[in-house]
Amino acid sequence: MTSAPALVGAPAAPAARPPEAGFAAFVRRARARGELVVQPRMGFGSPALMRAGLRATRDAEATTVGTLTLDSYTRVGDLAAARGAAADGSDLNGYPLVTAAAHDTRWMLGGLAGPDFPVQVRHGSAVPQDIFRALVRAGLDATEGGPVSYCLPYGRVPLSTSLSNWTDSCLILAPLREQGREPHLETFGGCMLGQLCPPSQLVAISVLEALFFTRLGVRSVSASYAQQTSPEQDREAVAALRRLCTELLPRDSVDWHIVIYAYMGVFPGTVGGARALLRSAAELATLTGAERLIVKTVVESRRIPTIAENADALELAARSAENVRGAAKALGARVDDAPTAAPATDADSQVYQEAAALVEAVLNLDADLGRALAHAFRCGYLDIPYCLHPDNAGRARSYLDTAGRLQWAELGSLPLRHLVRARSAAPVTSGELLTALGYVQRTFDSMADDDPAGGSHDATAQGEPR
Repeated sequence: MTSAPALVGAPAAPAARPPEAGFAAFVRRARARGELVVQPRMGFGSPALMRAGLRATRDAEATTVGTLTLDSYTRVGDLAAARGAAADGSDLNGYPLVTAAAHDTRWMLGGLAGPDFPVQVRHGSAVPQDIFRALVRAGLDATEGGPVSYCLPYGRVPLSTSLSNWTDSCLILAPLREQGREPHLETFGGCMLGQLCPPSQLVAISVLEALFFTRLGVRSVSASYAQQTSPEQDREAVAALRRLCTELLPRDSVDWHIVIYAYMGVFPGTVGGARALLRSAAELATLTGAERLIVKTVVESRRIPTIAENADALELAARSAENVRGAAKALGARVDDAPTAAPATDADSQVYQEAAALVEAVLNLDADLGRALAHAFRCGYLDIPYCLHPDNAGRARSYLDTAGRLQWAELGSLPLRHLVRARSAAPVTSGELLTALGYVQRTFDSMADDDPAGGSHDATAQGEPR
């Protein structure tokens, strides 16, 4: 049996009981009722449209939290462009929280955001200090991202700079606890590049980012995992994520939960295929005991979804989760805080062993986790397949095996040679990579017999910068 990773450095100090208000408290209450929290990825430049989107999310037949996704200009720190676009009436693909007039933001959130409908800010920035200050001013206290996951995929900001920026940002958010508010941070580490990263590394980075947050004083976190190509492997991954969080984020000091993302790669082109994929994401979340699910819609492959289509996706996910829960209970299966007992969620699965080895190797590099993460990428202990960022070694490669599971083709310097035998075949070709990128789309579209999801963009469409 693989032992728990060695935690280097002082653990988080025990914290007082968290307030019964805020993002995490809402999720805890939903869990106690046996409900999966579902959430869209939605953002608009117009305060009126953003308010309409939040209202539709709140009013959906589901247990929901709101999303305030920011525009691309704000994400990269080009605030002048964000102001200019708003001034000349140009469409923004998200809400410009930093540059929006304070009274517009207050009006947009007024009567909606609160203990019974928390709103999370989503952004995608490696330079998020202004965003954190703006969300605090707006009375919000939940956001997401991470120094690795919001750096490597999205630009050329040096990893060391992103780590410093995210340190500053955590220190902006953490003091809210002294005001009786419980700030919440969700890792994006379980979603690196959206696809074709073996699950063990997604789990490891998600756990490491959660540790990064808690060591900087944020006591409420969620650890993410994005649905990949194999349901069985995904269940192993979520079980591994839960076990590592249990081992490294003690409940007496950290309030944490698991969040699943519906598949983030090439989406099915048919309505039937897209709905089947979303149902499978809800099944993954339910059977693994995940507390929250971030959904996609039936038109992801074709166009930007409307508010109504986002609401439909939320309701489909909620119904699917309830159906899975009911069927599992009818069969006597356990569906609660822990994964179901099955070979796919073996506590000592291959995914767990690899993820634990990666986490342990990084934690042993330096007592300061920021320095450890920077060092891990320099020496290749963390290496994201097919990621072109200059701070990524780019020597590790992945492939899909005949069962549709993501495996390591080349390890580079990953500390996994005692666990993984990289394939002996020729290097991954561009044709093989393209075939792998379309695997989920082909698999789910083959289940459907309907027309491609289509339609034209309209004025109530969702903006999404990533």
